[in-house]
Amino acid sequence: MTRTPLADLLRPTSLDEIAGHEQWLGENGWLRKIISSGRPLSLLLWGPPGCGKTTLARIYARAFDATFIPFSASAGSLAELKKQLDEISNAPLLHKRSILFIDEIHRLNKSQQDFFLPLVENGHTILIGATTENPSFALQGALLSRLRVITLQHLDEAALTKILDRYENCCGKLPLTEEARLFLITSASGDGRYLLNLVENLSFLSGDHLHTTEEIQTSIQKRPPLYDKQADQHYNLISSLHKAVRSSDPDAALYWLARMLKGGEDPLYIGRRMIRMACEDIGLADPQAMGVTLHACEVFERLGSPEGELALAQAILYLALSPKSNAVYTAFQEASALAEQTSQLAPSLISVNAPTSLMKNLGYGAEYIYDHDTPQGCSGQRHLPQELAERSLYHPVERGFERELKKRLDYFTSIRHRISTSQDT
Repeated sequence: MTRTPLADLLRPTSLDEIAGHEQWLGENGWLRKIISSGRPLSLLLWGPPGCGKTTLARIYARAFDATFIPFSASAGSLAELKKQLDEISNAPLLHKRSILFIDEIHRLNKSQQDFFLPLVENGHTILIGATTENPSFALQGALLSRLRVITLQHLDEAALTKILDRYENCCGKLPLTEEARLFLITSASGDGRYLLNLVENLSFLSGDHLHTTEEIQTSIQKRPPLYDKQADQHYNLISSLHKAVRSSDPDAALYWLARMLKGGEDPLYIGRRMIRMACEDIGLADPQAMGVTLHACEVFERLGSPEGELALAQAILYLALSPKSNAVYTAFQEASALAEQTSQLAPSLISVNAPTSLMKNLGYGAEYIYDHDTPQGCSGQRHLPQELAERSLYHPVERGFERELKKRLDYFTSIRHRISTSQDT
């Protein structure tokens, strides 16, 4: 005998029973307005596991009195689905509109996604796709443009409490203290299905007393962090970490570092990105930032996890609280673009050596001044191609060590200006 999971037994049957997603399902929510209009649209439900995508699709189909056709892109056969759709379209007595629900639609390749284009175009079949992946990358443009994307979020504490209340109204009060009840909700990490799975794990509890958090901790398995090193979360979290450092927000930087480490990300991948932050966002405003980060990576390689993670945390705080400057980054970007555009320009004659008599006769290096022979240790000569002699690329900021570098740059610029002025007169 098979046993129906609690999450299926308590699946909502109306919009009012769905927990969360007020933006779409509230009194003035967009989905309510679509249902009220009587004209269904094809949708793409994008959200994390356990947020109610399948439930919402079923209720949407029921609201339009449509035939609901579920299909799993990860386990179903496209050939069988085609056969089922043909049978429905050829049945003379069936005139109901069909709503085709494709779970994990991101698992279909491009040619498989193409199959659904004419179904959406003819208007007889309404398509609802569900995905946990960013549709911008997971779906081909032609299909995505025909779907209205509904972005669903993790269920918050209020929504999870509503689900738990629904269970208790149906099956009886859980014998838990308020602290234990809150722990149960927190352990679900925003996943309604997982919350009900946890409740099933507690079916053995007796009602002779209220059970504490300590009593139920050993009986439930906390949901592992939602993180996929190959998917959207990987890029979103490293982007958040980088921006937290750039914004000098140490709390956020520590949080995102911890999130990635808890999710199983390669710590040395994070370390490499931190070195990039030291180069791109701090640069010469604090030249030690790169060394601190490199040293943290070396410490991690020596100690491993979890001891070495503290070195990464120390480095991320140093980066977040360092003075920021992207002057090196922007200067190099400009220099790279300029080098690509002016690759035909030759160095000035003073910049090249003259190892042969021919090159000497041509004037190579003839006017070069050895800087150490000058009183100030700077000849004032510039070594850009002659056509770019007045170009300026590096502009240090008035922050951190770059404040000192700006003074130095201004000093050498004044020497060049003074020498140039004296030569003109």
